[in-house]
Amino acid sequence: MDELIRIESISQYNTAMRLETLHPLVTVIDFSKAQQIQQMRRYMGLYTMFLKDVKCGDIKYGRNYYDYQEGTLVFIAPGQVIEVENSGEYIQPKGWALLFHPDLIHGTSLGQHIKEYTFFSYEVYEALHLSEQERQIVLDCLHKIDFELQHAIDKHSKTLIVTNIELLLNYCVRFYDRQFITRSNVNKDILIRFEKLLDHYFQSETPLLLGLPTVSYCADKLNLSANYLGDLIKKETGKSPQEHIQLKLIDVAKEKIFDTSRSVSEVAYELGFKYPQHFTRMFKKSTGYSPHEFRNLG
Repeated sequence: MDELIRIESISQYNTAMRLETLHPLVTVIDFSKAQQIQQMRRYMGLYTMFLKDVKCGDIKYGRNYYDYQEGTLVFIAPGQVIEVENSGEYIQPKGWALLFHPDLIHGTSLGQHIKEYTFFSYEVYEALHLSEQERQIVLDCLHKIDFELQHAIDKHSKTLIVTNIELLLNYCVRFYDRQFITRSNVNKDILIRFEKLLDHYFQSETPLLLGLPTVSYCADKLNLSANYLGDLIKKETGKSPQEHIQLKLIDVAKEKIFDTSRSVSEVAYELGFKYPQHFTRMFKKSTGYSPHEFRNLG
């Protein structure tokens, strides 16, 4: 196992890149000006965005190659580990990076809404692939942040820096929406696999072993991050994965309830509920009837 390097401050990262630290809580890096580095495993205590200048056609998603070649954006939230195999060779990285410490955004609008930028918890293979126009917009935002870092710190600095970071992230929300649309065929395939996964889950004895299916469980089986699966399904259907799971649960429950050889409690346990009263409450909220009332309708 390669050594794990912990990066918990801007100065630590800049020192590793042999670059000057202009602000203790945020940095913009042009990797063409950085020293050659060795690849290694890093624990990141910072919000990080990498703009990689690589040919994205070399990156595969399942059986499909990405079709955007102008640049790739990868987002990393504090607490994540960057897994890169250490070949022992020194390389010259290409592209740009924005890193900021959570302390930078405390007490700001961005700090209040940072959890809404769910792509910080996407997997690397769920990266954002930019058109040339989108790439230029990202670079323009980075240049504006860098301009403020080059400027002497004054009472306006934090507001302007954080505002430009928020603007950049809002553009990335738009670009991800575009990517979900342009990958509609891939998304529909994921939806079909998601439905089949739920069917198989409830047809097996898995609920007795694991309980109710979770979004994390489904995402793991589909080789996706939970946030990416959630955003994809919400954009495709207007419903969250949790809502889909509940709808599937109620459909299966309706079939099982009409089997009078089972008690309502047995049905609840078979579906993965620990407590039958929780099942009864959910069923009535969804259908307007208790399980016993629904059974009597038949």
